[in-house]
Amino acid sequence: MPSQLPPEAPALVLATLGDASGAAAELAALIRVDNPQIQVRLAGLDEDAKQLASELEAAARERPEDATAAVVVPLLTGPHPVADRLISQAVASSGVAATVTDPLGPHPLLAEALHIRLAERGLARADRMRLINVSSPVDGVVLATVGGEKAAVEAQPTAVLLASRLTLPVLVASLDSAPSVAAAAERLRGIGAERIALSPCVLGPEVPGGLVDSAAAEVGAECAGVLGAHDLVADLAARAYGSILSAD
Repeated sequence: MPSQLPPEAPALVLATLGDASGAAAELAALIRVDNPQIQVRLAGLDEDAKQLASELEAAARERPEDATAAVVVPLLTGPHPVADRLISQAVASSGVAATVTDPLGPHPLLAEALHIRLAERGLARADRMRLINVSSPVDGVVLATVGGEKAAVEAQPTAVLLASRLTLPVLVASLDSAPSVAAAAERLRGIGAERIALSPCVLGPEVPGGLVDSAAAEVGAECAGVLGAHDLVADLAARAYGSILSAD
């Protein structure tokens, strides 16, 4: 990320499922503090995506007509059909020159953030490499996604990275599609994993309340918290924006 940007540099517009409060607002605040040279805007993705379209139009009014007005960064760890459709709809309806980045995952920093959340709940050691003479708090991890089967497939590299950090089996499951959390937990138990942790690879706003906890309870797994406003997630969003500037 450049330490300085010209006034006409595109705005960073964060798009989140939900009402642009809670974790999304906290992430926007983190990015502003760490990157004061960027104009950061935040929009919730309501049913008609009008809030995002409005933020894009506001960014365009402050920039030259022939310039890219905004870089839209979805606050999602993977593809999400509903969010993807709403973001495309907002960009089209606004008529603004905007670039939409990929979601934040897969990425090594995402695996690190998941590791930290597990460690905070006592479900993983905080150290990076497993020590032979120290037992692990759990025997296996289910990495839970939302966004359908495509999101589960896209999360596989993150699962591999997390498994490497934990030196434990990590299987991907979907909270809203196949493969199910129950199926992943059964596979882990089939290879001898008795103590299972559920690691939600989600920020929070994209998941209906209570869904993560109920999925964990259903399979008898202990649950790490959602990623939420993690500083590594904020870093990933800023990097996504910076990658667009670098490409230009």
